[in-house]
Amino acid sequence: MKSILSAAIASCALLFPMQHVFGEQELSSPAAEQEVLQAIEKYRSAILNRDTAALEQIWADHYTFVNGAGEVLSKPQRLQNIKTGATSLESVTQGADVKVRTYRDTAVVTSRVTIKGQYSGKEASGQYRSMLVWLKGPSGWQLIANQLTPLAPK
Repeated sequence: MKSILSAAIASCALLFPMQHVFGEQELSSPAAEQEVLQAIEKYRSAILNRDTAALEQIWADHYTFVNGAGEVLSKPQRLQNIKTGATSLESVTQGADVKVRTYRDTAVVTSRVTIKGQYSGKEASGQYRSMLVWLKGPSGWQLIANQLTPLAPK
């Protein structure tokens, strides 16, 4: 009986933390959401102004970008594209459907964006579904991944 009770307690002790890791409990707070929205605005401004110093800080070291053509780019590749002008955006307009979900120190943001300009030397003007993944560290929120998916014209 003691061994069954011990096994049950051990199982609960092991499974309880896993619930927090894999559970879908959203821990959003209005303050965290505001911080992420401010980080997005800084990102938008930096990319429009080709501010590589700001982008160095915004993009985490292992940042990954999937552009609308399905190409996967790293932080160094994106920075190089900005510096050479291969990536040059005239405008980035975020739709009203922005949804921010925070989970402890991670945020996932989805929205519709309208972009005018080019990515990696290719015309990229149009509407996209955007997903950004942010991680909060000692220096604040950093973008660790984002993807743009082109939307078909209606």
